[in-house]
Amino acid sequence: MTALPLILTVFVACAVEAIEALTIVLAAGLTREWRSTFQGMAAALVVLAAIVAALGPTITLLPLTALRLAVGALLAIFGLQWLRKAILRATGYKSLHDEASAYLREVAAAKAAAPSSRGRVHDWYAFTLAFKGVLLEGLEVVFIVITFGANQRNVGAAVIGAAAAVLVVAVTGIAVRAPLAKVPENAMKFAVGIMLTSFGIFWGAEGAGVAWPGNDAALLVLVPVVALVALCYTVLLRRPQGVRPASAPTSASASASEEVSSS
Repeated sequence: MTALPLILTVFVACAVEAIEALTIVLAAGLTREWRSTFQGMAAALVVLAAIVAALGPTITLLPLTALRLAVGALLAIFGLQWLRKAILRATGYKSLHDEASAYLREVAAAKAAAPSSRGRVHDWYAFTLAFKGVLLEGLEVVFIVITFGANQRNVGAAVIGAAAAVLVVAVTGIAVRAPLAKVPENAMKFAVGIMLTSFGIFWGAEGAGVAWPGNDAALLVLVPVVALVALCYTVLLRRPQGVRPASAPTSASASASEEVSSS
């Protein structure tokens, strides 16, 4: 894989996580205060940068065969989880992830929280909300950067893709001062799930000793095959409109709880 496809793949995958982090940051900044929110963001970014600096060079020292086997397995598991959620949402078995609703829930919680300060942090709630949101979503970004970058021996290109995704999402969110609710997030997760699963299968098989016909060109066949299988499952499992799952939440609070846990 050359640098450009690597950058684009990481960009799309990380953009999804950046959108979810943006929702939390906007809720903290617009509802509480921006200074403490930025402090929380900065603290989370420092932790994430330290993780990348520590793990990135270490992983690249591993033998390529063992690295591809391990990374391939992790990517396949990670990608299949994304695909599973995307298929369940597309077929009606799981509610679509709604950034506007998630934003309103975070705003309501932020308004209800009592003000408190610690040290140089004037609003501890805004700080912790931004810190946890950026850190949790950022850990998935770090996973994508390290696995893709280390496997291709080009962590720098993966970092560029991730940084570009975060920058684009952040600038757009600041410009509109609202969550990016109109972004087709489930479609993006579906696409990312296909890519992660495909690369996971490809690299895992290489690590196990499989020689793919055409080397990297085999991905041009593998990716459409994985996409076709996922689309077939989506069509076969599609729930008729108006039919509600038996286990669907029956209250607004239950719905909010389910959505937070599934994002």
